[in-house]
Amino acid sequence: MADKRGGVTRRGLLWAGGLAAIPLAPAGAFTYQAGGMPWESGAADNPRAADPRPGYLFFDAAEASFIESAAERMVPPDAHGPGAKELGIPFFIDRQLAGPYGLGNAFYMQGPWPEAQKTQGYQSKLPPAGYYRAALKSIGKAVAERYQGAAFASLSPAQQDDFLKDLETGKVELQDVDGKYFFTLLLQNVREGMFSDPLYGGNRDLAAWKMIGFPGAHYDYRDFAGHHGEKVPLDPIGLLGRGNPVKS
Repeated sequence: MADKRGGVTRRGLLWAGGLAAIPLAPAGAFTYQAGGMPWESGAADNPRAADPRPGYLFFDAAEASFIESAAERMVPPDAHGPGAKELGIPFFIDRQLAGPYGLGNAFYMQGPWPEAQKTQGYQSKLPPAGYYRAALKSIGKAVAERYQGAAFASLSPAQQDDFLKDLETGKVELQDVDGKYFFTLLLQNVREGMFSDPLYGGNRDLAAWKMIGFPGAHYDYRDFAGHHGEKVPLDPIGLLGRGNPVKS
């Protein structure tokens, strides 16, 4: 850390200061806690599977009914592959909302709160779980008012599509939250549940990856480097193999 004249370099000083700020722990690992978001050494290479317990951890029955039906309209079963429920998309969203994502642990959740730009990502005083809860409660009331007390899941596919289109375009006014933004958030989470690694509860049996020809988490792709535009002749594989690590 000393320069040739016997002094201390600025880089050496910063390095020494950084070491002084790190809490000491038993050899091999340490944990740093800041603002409710723990960081553990060596955890980056250890993805955690979704909670495998059956049923929903976050959604109540009414909320689950809407999410299942809405997601199924966004990803209906057809000749190309299974629908949202068979893919486990509602289960994936439930586990995300019941975990760190739902709490907004990785988001900046403090003010000030000026009107956000579209390019600024998630912008709300509520964490995602709170946003979902407020939106789903208000959506239930809006559907009942429009369809004589009916629940969304009991509507015809055409009626469900009409309501979702109005939600998407901002024609459905919700209390406390923005309906148009909630649709965008829901659609984003549906896409994530469809194409994520099965480790997290969605993309069951790698069906979405099979549909688009994505080979997944193979260790080595060097044999295919430079073969642009050519199909990779490998069966999809997830982080935990070809099995189905999470069942709902």
